[in-house]
Amino acid sequence: MGFKNYCFKKSLWVFHFGGASCNNCDIEILDCLTPRHDLERFGILLVGSIRHADVLLVNGSINIRDKERLIEVYNQAPKPLLVVAIGACGCTGGYFTDSYTFAGPVDKIIPVDAYVPGCPPKPEAIIAGIVKLVENS
Repeated sequence: MGFKNYCFKKSLWVFHFGGASCNNCDIEILDCLTPRHDLERFGILLVGSIRHADVLLVNGSINIRDKERLIEVYNQAPKPLLVVAIGACGCTGGYFTDSYTFAGPVDKIIPVDAYVPGCPPKPEAIIAGIVKLVENS
């Protein structure tokens, strides 16, 4: 992707895209923002617009309707953009791979830089995945 030569000189701003999911990953992602886990101590801040984001967190299986929205959101993001697939559904499709509405895991739709597997992954795993991704960028 060409991120190896790019150095983030500011705090990372994260945008969360929730696909069709059971919402367990959503809860764990939001738990990262609580004072207990405190993502902001690493300078990571959740933003409401993809146009301000450095990192795109994607969870849930991507269905046909979500595929178009995900591509649109990805195209609107400033580049370089780090993409993290979160949870079993974001990484592989999970239980929904046999569904007639399943459009594919995230990496079949947009390029993914890191995977955080689990059903749902713990907040510590999500934080570690983002921090390692940034350290290796």
